[in-house]
Amino acid sequence: QVQLVESGGGLVQAGGSLRLSCAASGSIFSVNFMGWYRRAPGNRRELVPGITNGGRTTYADSVKGRFTISRDNAKNTVYLQMNSLKPEDTDVYYCKADYSGSNYYWGKGTLVTVSS
Repeated sequence: QVQLVESGGGLVQAGGSLRLSCAASGSIFSVNFMGWYRRAPGNRRELVPGITNGGRTTYADSVKGRFTISRDNAKNTVYLQMNSLKPEDTDVYYCKADYSGSNYYWGKGTLVTVSS
């Protein structure tokens, strides 16, 4: 069982920055894909950015050029640098670790609030 703990959320003004962290209780070396998600309509969660074990990244169009995901396998931590924040970025951000198709874990989330 792997536990993921997100931190770094908070209140920031539009145009500001935040850095989220997702710390895993175990090694993330073998995690195929780690991603940050936020809530979407229909009780779903949408991928914001993700990163593979090989370092390949993917970003939602809405955050390209503003958000950067990175992972530090030695520290078992994934980061999300969020710049030029907008009010529409306000949400709970969840970290997910995908070891394989049916073996994955979620964190409990961290709230990001962007004021206008």
